[in-house]
Amino acid sequence: MTNNNLLELCRNTTNLSATQINLLQRIERILPFTADLTMANIGLFVYAKSSDKFLIADYIKPHTAYTPFHHSRIGCFRKVQEEPLIKYTMETGKSMQGKREWSWGKFIEMHTEAIFDSFGVVAVVSFEMQPTVAKVDGYSYLYKTACSLLSYSHKTLDISMFHPLASSDGIIIADKNNRIVFANSAAIKIYNILGVNNLIGYHLFDHQLSHRIIKETISSDRPYERELTADSITIVKRDIPIQSGGSLICRIVIVSDVTEVRKKDKELLIKSAVIQEIHHRVKNNLQTIASLLRLQARRTQSQEVKDALKESVNRILSISVVHEFLSQQQDEVIDVTQVTKNILTLISQNMLRPDFNLTTKFSGGTIILPSQQASNLALIVNELILNSLEHAFSHVHEGTIGLTITRTTDKYILDLYDDGPGLPEGFEKKQSKSLGLQIVKTLIEDDMNGKFELYNSNGTHAKITIPQNIRSD
Repeated sequence: MTNNNLLELCRNTTNLSATQINLLQRIERILPFTADLTMANIGLFVYAKSSDKFLIADYIKPHTAYTPFHHSRIGCFRKVQEEPLIKYTMETGKSMQGKREWSWGKFIEMHTEAIFDSFGVVAVVSFEMQPTVAKVDGYSYLYKTACSLLSYSHKTLDISMFHPLASSDGIIIADKNNRIVFANSAAIKIYNILGVNNLIGYHLFDHQLSHRIIKETISSDRPYERELTADSITIVKRDIPIQSGGSLICRIVIVSDVTEVRKKDKELLIKSAVIQEIHHRVKNNLQTIASLLRLQARRTQSQEVKDALKESVNRILSISVVHEFLSQQQDEVIDVTQVTKNILTLISQNMLRPDFNLTTKFSGGTIILPSQQASNLALIVNELILNSLEHAFSHVHEGTIGLTITRTTDKYILDLYDDGPGLPEGFEKKQSKSLGLQIVKTLIEDDMNGKFELYNSNGTHAKITIPQNIRSD
């Protein structure tokens, strides 16, 4: 549930003031972490407009424990007499413990805590957990800390400190003197690897807890979190002090073993660097081939051969543009608009007459495609631009080539156009013997499962429609 949903729900179904709703919104942000900490389902109850009913304003299940029961739903109402524990805490402001029957003959533990403002009780938070959870050694420390959190959340806090926990996370609770009073089995297991057998009673900043750490990294944007590296393990340690009036009440420390994650991250970085180097070499090889073809073009006496070699050079360089992008970035995806701009720059350098002035226009959004499809589209754009230069601007000294991109729910539409005289009368795409158009048609319709159209509208327009989930063979 989001803060906006809670706001609307309380505005429409309760008599709470704006200040009281704001208080509940702040508490709501910390409930997922609190549920994970206590391994309990947490409900947030308030009086409805009709004082004989409670509104369930929020209900959270934990990530850290299996809870088969799901007694309440957000936005539902419960009769006051059906919730005696909630009613008692709402009326007295006192905590209460009891049991709730969630299925025939099956009971869960239920604890209730009041949420206060300056006028009294605003809401009640219920903790519902399996009986075995409540019997965990030291559980009272977890519960007491959760209650402190509810008070702490009245204030402005950095919610990123309280992102949800995983079942594998180690949880350590320290008292106001930073002396460890609780550690779950995951935390004990992690510190066993660091040579510490029993955490209870240790001071959090005792050298014994960190003497095997060989590297410590603190994130500038997450100062409460640090990464610790020992000989065989990497740990992320999250330090959450709970304070009141400037004094420490307790401290929550979350430790996560990220050894395997960091190994995989490193492997991915190495693979990414290798792939980038391969793209760089492919680009260089393509440019070498293009240089050889240019050399061949200068040696031949036939203008027809020269033109054919020039076209081949441009086809090769248009693919090299894609590999150049891929050699400079981590992701195997390409911005099509940027590729088109680079191809136009290449063509301007290699194919334009010295006296020709080319204007370019780009509008609409952009398309991000995987490398294979981006290579296809680079070839397509190259052929269509060459076609415009050859047929639209052969007898003029200036012209415009533009690209408009439209995105629908399931398709990309590219409109590549020029402001030349347009297609000749009686032109049939299917009957055209142009190698460039044959390449374009094959790539769009066969390789990209798209649609290709040519039409006149103040010049020639090449309309390319391709699905967003392009087939990749």
